[in-house]
Amino acid sequence: MPTLTDDLHQWAAKNRAHIKDVSMAPWVEPIGRVLRTGDGVATVSGLPETRLDELLVFEGGVRGLVVGLGETKIGCVLLGDPSAISAGSAVRGTGEVARVPVGDALLGRIVDPLGAPLDEGPPIAEAAFNAVEQPAPPIIDRALIERPLATGLLSVDAMVPLGRGQRELIIGDRGTGKTAVAVDTIINQKSSDVICIYAAIGQKASTVAQVIDTVRRYGAPGRCLFVVGEADAPPGLQWLTPYSACTMAEYWMNKGHDVLLVMDELTKHAAVYRQVSLLLRRPPGREAYPGDIFYIHSRLLERAARLSPERGGGSLTALPIAETQAGNISAYIPTNLISITDGQIYLDPALLHEDQKPAVDIGKSVSRVGGKTQAPVIKAFSASLRLDYAQFLELEVFTRFGTMVDDRTRKSIEHGRRIRAILRQRQFAPLPLGEQVALLFALSENLLDDVPMDRIEAFRDALSSWLIQEAPDILALSDQAKSLTDKQRQHLHDGIAALVSSIRGAAPADAQ
Repeated sequence: MPTLTDDLHQWAAKNRAHIKDVSMAPWVEPIGRVLRTGDGVATVSGLPETRLDELLVFEGGVRGLVVGLGETKIGCVLLGDPSAISAGSAVRGTGEVARVPVGDALLGRIVDPLGAPLDEGPPIAEAAFNAVEQPAPPIIDRALIERPLATGLLSVDAMVPLGRGQRELIIGDRGTGKTAVAVDTIINQKSSDVICIYAAIGQKASTVAQVIDTVRRYGAPGRCLFVVGEADAPPGLQWLTPYSACTMAEYWMNKGHDVLLVMDELTKHAAVYRQVSLLLRRPPGREAYPGDIFYIHSRLLERAARLSPERGGGSLTALPIAETQAGNISAYIPTNLISITDGQIYLDPALLHEDQKPAVDIGKSVSRVGGKTQAPVIKAFSASLRLDYAQFLELEVFTRFGTMVDDRTRKSIEHGRRIRAILRQRQFAPLPLGEQVALLFALSENLLDDVPMDRIEAFRDALSSWLIQEAPDILALSDQAKSLTDKQRQHLHDGIAALVSSIRGAAPADAQ
């Protein structure tokens, strides 16, 4: 492997006209030494001109990334197999920061945080290399978030809508369906022009493989990129994963495209950073996290934005995922991420146990930006949905004690149960905008209040088929559509009423 000294002598040989005597030219190559190493980190002495985030090369070709500078010592994380490194090994500076390949050649591929392919495809013919650490777009280069990002999940698009360029946290306990919500959102972009990037941070290989297989089966893998830093990868690669994925996403954003970036998950990223910091003997803070844990996530998520037309008008939408313990959203890392992002989708384990999927808790979920970008045709029918559903939940708790209720309250409860049934949705089956509009229209017109609860699913299937055959214009609605015409509303009303009548007639007598 050629050393820096060899490269310098080769340069000198090519420039003899400018150097009178190559043998008399002094060449100085700083060489550091490893003081100690272990658990994916190393402490190095020497190299006084080393910069933060600079790449170092150890004996054996293993690379490291500088994450801490002291008066006499340098702390770095290793980006490869540390078995070839030991105390006393030589280390050299490169003068370069960490860079990853960017370009259209990455689409459809699975890569590690350094851009090396992990699939069985050919080598990546990258167009350029960009630095992993990039400044967030300044305010002057940003524009208002004006266009929705459809997830295909009725409970999200109707009550917690997202906009292109937004940062929305997906949060909940383990196993509540956080990744499923993100994957459904990726699948729903099959019919849009959004480029999707999934960054797996500290995830099991089986979990990552399942996500990739699902997207390939139901989505548009040709417009997706998977950046994988698995649980058995060195801590440095896991820590680098979201930054590398964000740099790759920014390439398309700067080209004027809309990009969706899923970071699964930042609680594991924080744990990896805590591990690295403690091994490098940094002073611990709350819950043993270093004091700059808020900064490392804020400088990452601030890179999500919608650019102004002068900058191309592209957008980067970030969906970071965070895990809570026993529903404690006031813990240190969840609190930090909630304060950084523009809202959160909270998934409640109690709703999951009641078979309400996705288990979105509308009381703790909020979108501080997406409401202004919600598709107008959905907003027209979902304006009172959140309030009606919240009132139903309160009334349902009240009536569990056996309290007598009047007819009006009973009707509100029955209507709320239909809302909850309609919000229940199959996994990996996001709904097109037109079907969401039809379901919301049926709820707003109280057309489902007489449908037996066990026939709601049959109604949904029948409505989907009816829209394809009888109302393709409604099914083809775009997110720019303002509202339904009077003719469309009447046609939709008559069609749903006929479906409800047929389903009620086919229902068993004991279900009425």
